[in-house]
Amino acid sequence: MSNASLHGSESRAWRVYKFGGSSLGTPGRLPRVLSLITDAQRPLAVVVSALGDTTDWLISAARAAASGDTAGTSVELTRVRNLARSIASTVLEGPALSAHEATVEQLLAPIERLLTGVELTRECTPATLDEVMSVGERISSELVARALTTRGVPARAVDARTFLVTDETAGSARVDIDASRAKLSPLVSGWEGVVPVITGFIARSHQGRTTTLGRNGSDYTATLLSWLLGAPQVTVWTDVPGVMTADPALVRDAYPVPRMTYAEALELAHFGTRMFHPRTMIPLLESGAALHIRSTTEPEAPGTCIDAEGNPDPHRPTSVTSLERLALLHVESLRPTLSEPLGLRVLQALEAAQVTVWGGTLSAQAPSISLVVPQAQAQRAHAVLEAALRGERDRHEVRVPPPHAPVTLVTLVAESMGHRPNVAGRFFHALGNVGVNVRAILQGASSRSVSCAVDAEDTAVAVRTVHSAFNLNETEINVLLVGKGTVGGRLLVQLAQNAKALAARHGVALRLVGLVDSRRALFDPAGVPPAEALARLAKVSPSHESPPDVGPLLERLSRLSVPVLVDCTAADGMDVLYAEAFRRGIHVVAANKKPLARPWKESAALHTLSREQFRAWHYETTVGASLPVIETLKNLVRTGDRVERIEGCFSGSLGYVCHALMDGVPLSQAVRTARANGYTEPHPRDDLSGLDVARKALILARELGLELDLEDVTVEPLVPREHLDVDEPEAFLRSLTSLDPDVSAQVARYRSAGRSLRYLAQILPHAPGGPRVKVGPVAVDAAHPATGLKGAEAMVSFFTERYREYPLIVRGAGAGGDVTAAGVLADILRLAQNVRGRR
Repeated sequence: MSNASLHGSESRAWRVYKFGGSSLGTPGRLPRVLSLITDAQRPLAVVVSALGDTTDWLISAARAAASGDTAGTSVELTRVRNLARSIASTVLEGPALSAHEATVEQLLAPIERLLTGVELTRECTPATLDEVMSVGERISSELVARALTTRGVPARAVDARTFLVTDETAGSARVDIDASRAKLSPLVSGWEGVVPVITGFIARSHQGRTTTLGRNGSDYTATLLSWLLGAPQVTVWTDVPGVMTADPALVRDAYPVPRMTYAEALELAHFGTRMFHPRTMIPLLESGAALHIRSTTEPEAPGTCIDAEGNPDPHRPTSVTSLERLALLHVESLRPTLSEPLGLRVLQALEAAQVTVWGGTLSAQAPSISLVVPQAQAQRAHAVLEAALRGERDRHEVRVPPPHAPVTLVTLVAESMGHRPNVAGRFFHALGNVGVNVRAILQGASSRSVSCAVDAEDTAVAVRTVHSAFNLNETEINVLLVGKGTVGGRLLVQLAQNAKALAARHGVALRLVGLVDSRRALFDPAGVPPAEALARLAKVSPSHESPPDVGPLLERLSRLSVPVLVDCTAADGMDVLYAEAFRRGIHVVAANKKPLARPWKESAALHTLSREQFRAWHYETTVGASLPVIETLKNLVRTGDRVERIEGCFSGSLGYVCHALMDGVPLSQAVRTARANGYTEPHPRDDLSGLDVARKALILARELGLELDLEDVTVEPLVPREHLDVDEPEAFLRSLTSLDPDVSAQVARYRSAGRSLRYLAQILPHAPGGPRVKVGPVAVDAAHPATGLKGAEAMVSFFTERYREYPLIVRGAGAGGDVTAAGVLADILRLAQNVRGRR
C-alpha cells in the first residue's frame, strides 16, 4: 500500500510530534506538552519516551534482580511508580488519577513477576531486558492519552508493538518496513478524529517478542512513523532549543543552528552528538521529510530544521563537536618500508576484539598508523595490537607505544567544507594561535568535517577557539587588566561604552575576566562587567603581598580563549610577568615602557620568547599614546625604506608644560596642572627628568634594530638634576616653586628671540662614530614642526630616503588617560582581528 493511501490528500497530511523523557518527566513541563498537542494542526500522531529517568531505573532494577538484590529491585521500581504518580498528579485528579495509578500497577505487575524469575535464575538476558524496559514508554503513552482526553482532546494510547515489526536482535533491532506498513494500514483508519499517543523505542519481532530500537530509539520511532504515514515533517520536542553550534557547557555563546542537511546531521551523529543516531535519519532520507527540533521550554523559538537543502548560506559552518574521554594509539614503523601494510591488519585485530575506532590516519603506504579509541578500551586495544604485531615487534620493525590519554576529538562540521579553500588551514591556524597542541588530524571521506585530537585539558579552549574562528559567534577576547589608575580606569570606561559596538561592527566580544591593583586581585572566568569592576575589586580582601602575585591568575587566564594580559601600570619587574604569560600562551598588550627599556639582551630575549610562543606583544601606546608611531616606523622598515633621522616631541606631558611656559604660566603650576589632568607619569619626576622620553626614544631606536641600552641615551632634564632627588611627588611639586623665576626669565628670552621651548628627542642611526640618541630641552625657531604644537600634543618626524625633503610626520594628542586608553583598546582590537583572521 502506498504512503498516500495512509494519509489521504495533501491537505490532510499527518504531522508527527515526539516528546522526550525530560519534556514529559520534569515537574511542570507536562502541561506545556499537552498545550502544544492541543494547539497543533490535525491529523497529528504523538510519539513519547519514558518519563525522566524511568528507563535507567528499569535497567538498574533488572541488574539488581540478576544479582539477587531483591531490595534493590524494589527500590528502583518504587522510583518508577513515584515518578509516574507525581507527574500524573500535575495533570490528573480524582477518578482520572486513580484510573491512571491502576493502569501503572497493571503494567508493572508482569514486570515484577518477570524480575522475580530473574532473581531466581540470576540471569537477565538481552531479550528479558527489552521486555523490562518497554514498560517505561507504555506508562508515558497511557498518561499523555488520558491527560489529553480529560482536557477534551480525543486521544488513544497506542502500543507501537502493534505495528512496528523487527528482527530478533535484542537491544537494537532492525525494523522490517514492509511488514510494519502492512500492520499499520488497518490501524490508521481507527485514528480518525483522535490523537494516537504512540510508544517510542519499542517494537515486536516477527516471532512476537518485545524488542527495542537502541539509543535514541524514540526518535527513530518518530521518523519511521513519518515515513509510514507520509508525513512531510517530524517535530522532536526536547529540552534544548535545537542543535547547538557547540556544547553550551563549553561555549557560553553557543546558539541553535537554524538549518542543516541530513548529511550534516549524520556527520554530527558520527562524532558523538547524542541528539542524533544514524538510523534516525534513514526514514527521513527515504521519505524526504524534514526533522524539526524545538524546545518545550521555549516553544516560540524557531529551533533547528533538518532537510535536504540545509542552510542556504554555503559559507556557514554548522557546528563544533567535542567527543571526550578518548585515547590515541600509535603503531610506528621503524623501517622505511614493511613487507606487509599495517592498516588492514590493525583494523581487523581491533574489530575482532570489539574495540570501537572513532577515527584514524595512515602515513604514506601505511607503514605507521594512529587511531582514536575510547579511553576505557585503550589498554585492551594496546594489548591487542601488541599481540597482533608480535612478529614485527620481535624483528624490531614496528613499535606500539603506550596509549596517549585522555584526548578529545574536536570536529568542525559543514556541508560545504569540501568546496571552499583554506577551511582546514583556518581550523588549525586558530588552534595554533592559542597554543593548542594537535596530536592527530583526521578528515572524513565525505569532506563535510575536519577533526583533530587534542589533549583533554585543552578541550574547552579548542572548542571555543574553533567556534569563534569560523564566525559561529564573535571572537571572544578574555582580558586580565593590571592597573586601574589613570589609563586603566579610563580603559574600563571605554570597555563598558564600546562592548556592544565592538560585537556588532567588528565581531569581537571583549570580556574582562580580571582586575588587579597594588593591593587586590579579582578574577572571574565568567566575566566581570567593566562598569562594576572597581566596586567588585573594592570588596576583595587585600592581599598579604603588595602588589598581589598575578602568577596564579595567569594559569586560570590561559584556559580561556584568546587570553590577553593588559598592563596599564608603570611598575617595575613586569617583564618577568610577561615572560610567564608568553609561556602560558597569553598575549600581552602594554602601556608600560619599562619592560621595553630593559637591558638590550633582556628585551631582545623577551621579544624572542613571544615569537617562539606565537604570542602577540602590542605596545603602541608606550611611545605616542594613541598615535600610530611604532606601527608607522615598522611599516617604513618593512617596506625597505632607510630611516636617516627621527626627531620629535615624544611626550605629551612635557609638550603641555612647555606650551604653558611659553604662555607665561610658572613651571610649578604648569607641572601641577599637567599631573591633575592625567598627563604625567605617577611621579612627575619621570617626565621632567627626561627619563620617560629617553625610554620612548630607546624603544624607537630598538625598532630600527639598534642594540642600545638606556645608558646610551644622552639625557638633559627639563629641570636641574638636584631637584630630581625628591621621592615624594607632592614634595617634588613644591620644590619646583623655587625654579619659577629663573625658568620664566629664560622662557621670556626665547620668546623675544622668536623661539619656542620644546623638549625634543633625536635618533640618528647613521651618525659618525655610531648611532646616537639624545633628548633634552631645545629652543626651536618658528619654522620647526614642533613650534606649532599646542597643549598635550606630541609629534614625531621620520626623515628617510623616501621622506627626505618633506618628513613623514605623526602628530596629535600625546598624553591623557582617555587617549592612551583608546590606544590600548586599539591594540587589543588589532590582536582580535589577527586572531579572527580573514573571513
